[in-house]
Amino acid sequence: MAEPLLKVVDLETNFFTSEGVVHAVDGVSYEMQAGETLGLVGESGSGKSVSALSLMRLIPSPPGKITAGEVWFDGENILEVEEKRIREIRGNDIAMVFQEPMTSLNPVLTIGRQLTEALQLHLNHSMSEANARAVELLHMVGIPAAEERLFDYPHQFSGGMRQRVMIAMALSCDPKLLLADEPTTALDVTIQAQVLEVMARLSRELGTAVIVITHNLGVVARYADRVNVMYGGRIVEMGPATDIYHEPRHAYTLGLLESVPRLDAREGRLIPIEGSPPDLTNLPVGCAFAPRCRFATDQCREERPELVEVAPDHLAACWHFDEVLDEARQKTTAGAEA
Repeated sequence: MAEPLLKVVDLETNFFTSEGVVHAVDGVSYEMQAGETLGLVGESGSGKSVSALSLMRLIPSPPGKITAGEVWFDGENILEVEEKRIREIRGNDIAMVFQEPMTSLNPVLTIGRQLTEALQLHLNHSMSEANARAVELLHMVGIPAAEERLFDYPHQFSGGMRQRVMIAMALSCDPKLLLADEPTTALDVTIQAQVLEVMARLSRELGTAVIVITHNLGVVARYADRVNVMYGGRIVEMGPATDIYHEPRHAYTLGLLESVPRLDAREGRLIPIEGSPPDLTNLPVGCAFAPRCRFATDQCREERPELVEVAPDHLAACWHFDEVLDEARQKTTAGAEA
């Protein structure tokens, strides 16, 4: 197999607050190949967005700090490069689509100016070249009358169109890796699908690797090749998307799947995950999910499980992964019979 485009090794990011040290990202490791789409899923507070911001060294300091680990991107550990070099990488090689496009776009600058800025900064385009590329980008993401819309301001675009503009900005310098942080937040279902189709098409056409950060498992099922499930700042399960959905091996993953409506089990009730996410300033000694887990035993509460291979290319950090799989299979069989 080719060398991975992205290799994250034991990444740790903490926030030092008056309430204590928040272990937002706690020893995360994974790899990505060029052109691959990775889904990063979990509840709010699981560490998804902070892990993505850490890749670009955008953690606000103080109070945040990347305290350990390595992030190898295209053969270079970007946690060790100088500030000038990381500024070259941001936007040029790694780009990000942030949450809430209305607050991410500058309200007093035209869309055209915001698109051309990165082109002039990173690619040394002249103004005429940058404008021509901006029009091309808007066409690429499906915005009609692109030539005229360059002179419009963000408030003149709908939520879905603003998100398309954000994608166009992120793709302006042909990045090798695109980080999409909740790219469909606050959009209706139809617009969500359109925005995600745009990203998927551009990934296929341009060969861009994509990390989709979301709590929406439906998004991941349709568009991701692989899935990392995060809980309490750690990855608790990772593997091919089809395996994660059809044969989950962690109780938290099973819980997430049970809380999503299924077309093949329309008569069944959704099963919520009881309790709340853990306090990241005071993580338990054992499995962080144990207080909410119906499979939990004394071993779970006393010993932290490590990620181990439970099937080819499928890892889980759960002492009872066989029991989780058995229950998932039983539910699948019951749903098929119903």
